[in-house]
Parts: sequence; C-alpha cells; structure tokens
Amino acid sequence: QVQLVESGGGSVQAGGSLRLSCGASSGTPRYAFSVLCMTWFRQAPGKEREGVASIGGTGSASYADSVKGRFTISKDTANKTLYLQMNSLKLEDTAMYYCAAAYVSDGCSLKNTFRYWGQGTQVTVSS
Repeated sequence: QVQLVESGGGSVQAGGSLRLSCGASSGTPRYAFSVLCMTWFRQAPGKEREGVASIGGTGSASYADSVKGRFTISKDTANKTLYLQMNSLKLEDTAMYYCAAAYVSDGCSLKNTFRYWGQGTQVTVSS
C-alpha cells in the first residue's frame, strides 16, 4: 500500500511559479518508491481530469502538450517525494492537482492506470 500526500498548492499570479510536492508514506520502502510510475494529474471545475506529467523508475519523463516547457516533474528517492515545478503559470493552470502512483511493467506514461492517489492540492492562478 502506498499512501501519498500532496502539498505546495496555493494562489499565484499569472506568470508566477509554484512547486508541488507529493510525499509517500513511511511504510513505502525507498526501493519500492524508486520504481514507481508516478504522475501528476489535474482537474478543473467542470472539466475532465488531465494527466500533466509522469516519471518512471528510470527517470524518464513525459508531459502533456499544455505544460511542456513550463512544468518539470522530478523524483527524490532518498526523501520519497515527487515534485512538480510549475513556471510561467497561466490562468488555465488553475485546478486541483493530484499525484498518483502505480507499479507498472510496460513503461510509465500519462496513460497508465494508477492505483494509488493523493487527496489533492489546489492551485489557483489569477490575473
């Protein structure tokens, strides 16, 4: 069982930056965390959930077109924490952001099915 807790959301003006964190529970061994496929999703009111960025055990990352060049996903295995650095934020980035994780055998991408989810952290971008 992997428990995930997000933090770092808040309110920021357009063009600003935020860094989201997602920590895994103490019961998750570091070696298990290191191989997890982990992804940031977001969901705005009235919209479908969208995969934003994913990172696999090898460190390879993939991004939605809407955030390429602005967001960076990273994984700190020593601290069992997933990050999402968000720069040049836009109004349309406003959403609840969730981290999710799964053990996968066929590659990590935004299209995987994720078993473990955090509770979400709100990001609000204003003009």
